[in-house]
Amino acid sequence: MSNENIIREIDEELRSDQMRAFWKNFGPWIIALAVLSVVGTAAYEGYRWWTDSKSARSSDQFYSALLLTDGTDVAAAQKALADVEATGTGGYPLLAKFREAALLVKEGKTAEATAAYDAIATSSNDTNIRGLALVLAANTLVDSGDVSQVSQRVGGLTIAGNPMRNAAREALGLTKYKADDLNGSLADFEAVLADPLVSREAQTRLRIFVAQLTALGAVAPSTDGAATDTTPAPAAAAPSADAPATPAADSSAVAPAADAPAMEAAPAMEAAPAMEAAPAMETAPAMEAAPAMETAPAMETAPTMEAAPAMAAVPQAAETPAAPAAPDAAPAATTPAAPATSAPAN
Repeated sequence: MSNENIIREIDEELRSDQMRAFWKNFGPWIIALAVLSVVGTAAYEGYRWWTDSKSARSSDQFYSALLLTDGTDVAAAQKALADVEATGTGGYPLLAKFREAALLVKEGKTAEATAAYDAIATSSNDTNIRGLALVLAANTLVDSGDVSQVSQRVGGLTIAGNPMRNAAREALGLTKYKADDLNGSLADFEAVLADPLVSREAQTRLRIFVAQLTALGAVAPSTDGAATDTTPAPAAAAPSADAPATPAADSSAVAPAADAPAMEAAPAMEAAPAMEAAPAMETAPAMEAAPAMETAPAMETAPTMEAAPAMAAVPQAAETPAAPAAPDAAPAATTPAAPATSAPAN
């Protein structure tokens, strides 16, 4: 037998001894752990089956009670709901309490319904359940118009971040409306509409409320501020006081009419040079007769200052319209010109 075989046999014997020692020390614990896991799994599954069966039984019981609440036998419905509260499991007893309070509201027993909702809010440790119960209790007090009672219940729910804030504001707004506080009611409704998380149904409903309150003359504080902002608008509209300035624009429209006669006079003004060019009476006796024709000093100071250019620039103009006028002036000038010529000749 070789040394390798001997060493292999020794290793196998050592391993078997170690396994026997380990099983001897830890074997019972391993077996107990396996049994406990099997028993625990069976117990958990059994408990789930038991709770599910109880929940199913409570669900059936609660559904039967709901069917009774939809009918006319109120006493039987209340008894069925009371049984659910007493023997039900899970959340069904709480649901039965809410439904029982709603049944009281349906029967017109407002005080009992408010007390039932208050009892739910007092006994519940869940803040969301408590807030829901308080809002429902406030809704039962809306018709009374008791703003203080409603504010006492839901006033703390209107803070930002509370999931019941919009329902609380709506309850407050409705109560203020019943109390004839239209401005306060409108302010609460607009606060709900300003919330970006408000539901679409609430938006539709509250817009109708706001339109109704506005028609009744309600003015919210925010709308008040806007109104005060708009009051300067007429002052800023002082340009509208200048609106009579638009007739001034109309007077400018009249200006063309005034200009029209001026345009009509323009041809006469253009004819004036031609009349001045009538000193084209060079064809008449002499150049010196022009100063004698009009003894005005203006003609003497400028006997030839404008005559030469006018004579040169308007030879044709003098021929066109002024030709008829020149003969009229020429005879008038020729009659006194005879004695006047001798005076300058000296």
